[in-house]
Amino acid sequence: MNWKVTYKKSVQKDLKKISKDIQYIIRRAIEEKLMTDPLKFGLPLRRTLKGYMKLHVGDYRIIYSIDKEVVTVHVIKVGQRKDVYEK
Repeated sequence: MNWKVTYKKSVQKDLKKISKDIQYIIRRAIEEKLMTDPLKFGLPLRRTLKGYMKLHVGDYRIIYSIDKEVVTVHVIKVGQRKDVYEK
């Protein structure tokens, strides 16, 4: 089953801050992992981010939520591990 992926508008700004080669790796991870089985590859977040999931891509994290009814992954934030959880 293929999942549809949607992006929050701010994700475009997040990606512009990242080098092109890392952007490519992140996009490949989204296509290969999140579009095929986001529950298998992602890890649930806790505390104030409960309900969201994360996908590790090197030192970067992709924060997303899942809507099982419409088989959609909503990418919320992409950034380095050290500051992706702040907002």
